[in-house]
Amino acid sequence: MINLPIWDDSLINKYNISGPRYTSYPTALSLESGYSQKDLQAAINGSSSKALSLYIHIPFCHQLCYYCGCNKIITRHQSKADVYLDYLEKEIAAKAPLFQDYRVEQLHLGGGTPTFLTDEQMTRLILILNNSFSFSNEAQRGIEIDPRSLAPNMMRRLHELGFNRVSFGVQDFNDDVQAAVNRPQQVEEVLAVLNEARTLGFKSINMDMIYGLPFQTVESYRKTIEQLIALSPDRVSVFNYAHLPDRFAAQRKLKETDMPSAADKLTIFKQTLQQMTHAGYQFIGMDHFAKKEDELAIAQNEGHLHRNFQGYTTHGECDLLGLGVSSISQIGHMILQNEKDLKPYYQAITDNQCAISKGITLHRDDEIRAAVIKQLICHFELDKPTFEAQFDIRFDEYFAEAITALQPLVADGLVEVNETNIKVTRSGNLFIRIICMCFDAYLQSQVKNTQFSRVI
Repeated sequence: MINLPIWDDSLINKYNISGPRYTSYPTALSLESGYSQKDLQAAINGSSSKALSLYIHIPFCHQLCYYCGCNKIITRHQSKADVYLDYLEKEIAAKAPLFQDYRVEQLHLGGGTPTFLTDEQMTRLILILNNSFSFSNEAQRGIEIDPRSLAPNMMRRLHELGFNRVSFGVQDFNDDVQAAVNRPQQVEEVLAVLNEARTLGFKSINMDMIYGLPFQTVESYRKTIEQLIALSPDRVSVFNYAHLPDRFAAQRKLKETDMPSAADKLTIFKQTLQQMTHAGYQFIGMDHFAKKEDELAIAQNEGHLHRNFQGYTTHGECDLLGLGVSSISQIGHMILQNEKDLKPYYQAITDNQCAISKGITLHRDDEIRAAVIKQLICHFELDKPTFEAQFDIRFDEYFAEAITALQPLVADGLVEVNETNIKVTRSGNLFIRIICMCFDAYLQSQVKNTQFSRVI
């Protein structure tokens, strides 16, 4: 369990800069074109794992949420999902045989809105997956849900299909905020589907929230978090809204003048941190909270929490296979990504039965740095002798530049560095992304061309 952050306004004003979220290292920005199915086979051959995490991307949504930066397609034509499943089935047919020696320990459907799929379409997809892969009897099966668009009896059907974990996109309960971002919903709607999930026996319930949206105030968001806590989800993600209208056209509908000021955003997060921890949630790190009996909290306390493209996870031993448009895989020594847009994805499946378009082969330096970043971002401390023994390096020599880059953070009390240990302090917990950036060998070339979200 990490120590609760100490809030220091002077440090926050100094260090609240933009940076990667490190769901991987190298990040997806480092992927290069020219990768294909043969590279997937090479990645499998070079992997020491036989455990698999499956991610399926369902890109469709019925309605556009103006803040959203996800890969999505807005449509009311349900038949488009039938076409998509046709191509997804072809992709699965080409890739699944390569994983015949693997056992699936985790399945997650993300989007878009996975529950855009009808009962029949969802059943079809799960049957394809069950017939194509070998699932562990104890596999975690999760799905992202928009409470507003959940069809009658769909929650029960998801449970019958084997899903045991759900994540509800909520963002905010305030009517003015919901109207501004084109996502109206009632607390009663969320409560109804949450209670149904609990009654059916879903093992874990997550809720996603966002701060920094138009018309949010310190007081309105305090009430929103009070309502959230009353619902008592097992896990909560409280994301900092990144306003990037040049990248995401829908965000141009949101006026910056309606958004909380930078100072108010910081106050909102500080207040949320206090509310959540006072309610008994463990601060996992960055923007994640979990009840202390939840698997994420237990994994962190026991020292084996992991982080990948799906965020914090307990399945660090798994290779990750992404299926569908824009999905990312991390297998063995490679990271691979499918075509990001639907038409090229369809064409690639038609031509090659494989839509992989980008990737990167991880070198030894990448893997060493990835291990350091994962250790720090999950556990907030690092034992140098452990890394020296694991990778046959002299830590301070290998990371001489990183140690030098850390010195201003050491001077400001954000991190402690000695001969055997690196430890993030309570003042530094909020700045873990900046601390990790010191170990990022790709960052300088990416900063010039990329807009990252702020760390708080």
